[in-house]
Amino acid sequence: MDTETIASAVLNEEQLSLDLIEAQYALMNTRDQSNAKSLVILVSGIELAGKGEAVKQLREWVDPRFLYVKADPPHLFNLKQPFWQPYTRFVPAEGQIMVWFGNWYGDLLATAMHASKPLDDTLFDEYISNMRAFEQDLKNNNVDVLKVWFDLSWKSLQKRLDEMDPSEVHWHKLHGLDWRNKKQYDTLQKLRTRFTDDWQIIDGEDEDLRNHNFAQAILTALRHCPEHEKKAALKWQQAPIPDILTQFEVPQAEDANYKSELKKLTKQVADAMRCDDRKVVIAFEGMDAAGKGGAIKRIVKKLDPREYEIHTIAAPEKYELRRPYLWRFWSKLQSDDITIFDRTWYGRVLVERIEGFATEVEWQRAYAEINRFEKNLSNSQTVLIKFWLAIDKDEQAARFKARESTPHKRFKITEEDWRNRDKWDDYLKAAADMFAHTDTGYAPWYIISTNDKQQARIEVLRAILKQLKADRDTD
Repeated sequence: MDTETIASAVLNEEQLSLDLIEAQYALMNTRDQSNAKSLVILVSGIELAGKGEAVKQLREWVDPRFLYVKADPPHLFNLKQPFWQPYTRFVPAEGQIMVWFGNWYGDLLATAMHASKPLDDTLFDEYISNMRAFEQDLKNNNVDVLKVWFDLSWKSLQKRLDEMDPSEVHWHKLHGLDWRNKKQYDTLQKLRTRFTDDWQIIDGEDEDLRNHNFAQAILTALRHCPEHEKKAALKWQQAPIPDILTQFEVPQAEDANYKSELKKLTKQVADAMRCDDRKVVIAFEGMDAAGKGGAIKRIVKKLDPREYEIHTIAAPEKYELRRPYLWRFWSKLQSDDITIFDRTWYGRVLVERIEGFATEVEWQRAYAEINRFEKNLSNSQTVLIKFWLAIDKDEQAARFKARESTPHKRFKITEEDWRNRDKWDDYLKAAADMFAHTDTGYAPWYIISTNDKQQARIEVLRAILKQLKADRDTD
């Protein structure tokens, strides 16, 4: 290479670095703005194609303090967790860039190539469809996803293996993949062609060109920061309000029967959840003071505190608002066998809709996003039991006043609770839409409509037993 060519290459490299840094800082400055987004870069490819080298070079061209890298070896799918669960805690906040060496595609390939339990074609394609739907949900919630496959021919791969120090070769045998095995190489290439049509394919043959193309793909993604949509294209069709939300004809439980029935049911519920090999998620929504806390107290009465976790959901914190709204729920579903939510992800289509915290586009799109989220849980051996506790407006006022006059319950009542009563009808309409769009066979709603606290608790416990049995019968 002559002196002039070298100088030109250096100049181009300096300009590329400048462009990347400017775009990197411009992305950071979108935080909390109407065009805010983060960027996730999924990196996969053939071993020794230069993935690590390209990322290393990228870090030299950008401000490395603000380029986050998460690297994990591929692992086989766990049937008791959705494909996204190992990664969602690490979804970057607005303005951040993160490279994921380990991602769900690497896990899919490792699982599909596993000798003892390979995936069939139908299941493989189903995973791809679910992954793309999840990625679209991320993009809709301002997390851009760039997918990059580093490719390398069989001949070049073998040459690079020959040139390696023998002590390093073992690092390139992951989950039984032998990169000296032509049959495995060909199988892997056939599998990846079934999902990489929407990927950036980078040829790893030429080191300089590889690094440049990788950086250019990222630069293009960084510069794409469109304004968020706010208005929905179509007029929303309000669902009719179910009679059960306005009519309270459930007979009251007799006190003597209540105590014996409660004692029996709390033990049955504890035994049923404890003996079930699936995860259980119990979600509570409903009008303020409808008895969510009392019902939860009875659910866990016979359980050991180490067997469950309760999450009380309030308004999101600033750092949570800079990520997809489901992020704070993804991160609470990591390991516990029994998880109970007092308020849930349905806040998106309830309080956020009513108070204007979510745009028209955001809350209308959320029904489908929630259904996919719950379907992923259901497909991963999780029983999801959803409750709406309903009381009438007069009963709510009486309970509010009782809280104000009871020392150990005063913390439960605020001025905002009284103010929300002015929007009672809005909440009924939002609840009606929620039931119409998210009552599914895999995650049905149980509407407990009664002014009697004791009756509500009994019905909640019976519903849990019913759903556990119903899901088991359909397995």
